[in-house]
Amino acid sequence: MSPTRSPAVAGLFYPASAAELAATVRELLDQAASSDVDARPPKALIVPHAGYIYSGAVAASAYRLVAPRRSAIRRVVLLGPAHRVALRGMAVPQHDRFQTPLGDVKVDTAALAGLGDLSQVVQSDAAHTQEHSLEVHLPFLQALLDDFTLVPLVVGSATEDEVAQVLERLWGGEETLVVISSDLSHYHRYTEARRIDGATAQTILRRQPVASHEQACGATPINGLLAVARRRGMSIRQLDLCNSGDTAGDRSRVVGYGAFALWEGQDAATGEHEELGGALLRLARSAIADRLGLGSSHTSTLAALERPGATFVTLTRHGELRGCIGSLEARRPLARDVTDNAVSAAFRDPRFPRLKAPEFMQIRVEVSLLNEPEFLEFGDEAQALAQLRPGIDGAILIHGCRRATFLPQVWEQLPQPQQFVAMLKRKAGLPADFWQPDVQIARYQVVKWREPEPAR
Repeated sequence: MSPTRSPAVAGLFYPASAAELAATVRELLDQAASSDVDARPPKALIVPHAGYIYSGAVAASAYRLVAPRRSAIRRVVLLGPAHRVALRGMAVPQHDRFQTPLGDVKVDTAALAGLGDLSQVVQSDAAHTQEHSLEVHLPFLQALLDDFTLVPLVVGSATEDEVAQVLERLWGGEETLVVISSDLSHYHRYTEARRIDGATAQTILRRQPVASHEQACGATPINGLLAVARRRGMSIRQLDLCNSGDTAGDRSRVVGYGAFALWEGQDAATGEHEELGGALLRLARSAIADRLGLGSSHTSTLAALERPGATFVTLTRHGELRGCIGSLEARRPLARDVTDNAVSAAFRDPRFPRLKAPEFMQIRVEVSLLNEPEFLEFGDEAQALAQLRPGIDGAILIHGCRRATFLPQVWEQLPQPQQFVAMLKRKAGLPADFWQPDVQIARYQVVKWREPEPAR
């Protein structure tokens, strides 16, 4: 047995030349670094493991977040699914180092020895020899971290609790980064893959188990991490979501890729998030009540309400839409924006009569907080549709003086991008099949809060 695990997919999944590989990784990280970064580096990542031409940019969107911890991270716990060897449990190697064109990474043999009493952990060099799901991550880690050891586990048939038990034992503190390797759906047509992957991403963001390896080849290690995340009250954020049809493949049989980051110690941030949502809902309902003469205006001292913000207020009654008005740009304090939009949704939505006092206790208020819209670049309608992510993106369509938007919630009724945009065009007063080169489309995302359903 060689003490070194040699690279198996250098020259296939990533460049075999050290200089070319270093330049490729640096370029991917530099391109990803232009997007926004959370103030705190994450504790754990979920990242794809395809060839760099396909998923490298998605992986880089996650790895860029660990750069501020370059010298602090001393150990990486890396779990990926078994593709080459049928396996019961989780395989650790006997190798003491893993090699890439950028050099060797030492294995934390002491940490692996500490798992020896767990029945789900087995020794198998064969499971590691040709496995790419771990190897492709090492060049990113070598480029980003000063000096670290590796805890590599190839995951076969195992339960969520078995994976979680191993992760808890290896969890450590700020010196340890956890990386889960997984692609998403495989070999569906482009539109179907986007639908499946969008639903899988929402499951992950809810920290709920992924139901099938058809949704994510790394469902088993993902579910183990999510079990730990639920116990520890971790927060999670989606960083990127696309497929090979967006990057370097045709769209007849695509593979999906997603990147997610998880943070520890976010209870305070989660509390602030819920506090903001509660304040926005109370302000919206109070503004409507005040206009109906049913109560005095509600006020809040929450500092976040003083910052500019863009909201939509949606009213429903017995599950049916009763009004929806909002802002697309953050031009006024959030408190004023939500109160004005609440009043407009109740009394100025031209699709509905003005809300009456007897209806007040029957309505349900939902507030959506928008991020800044991003205008898409495309040559035709097909290219525009390809950039809209079902269930994730709201969309704004502009042609001349005509303008309309759909919130991301509308994907629930219009799940196909072509249908979604066709109805958006009709909302703007255009034919469903309309298209001109000067059409503009922007996408945005929302955070939303909703009141409980009122009793009937």
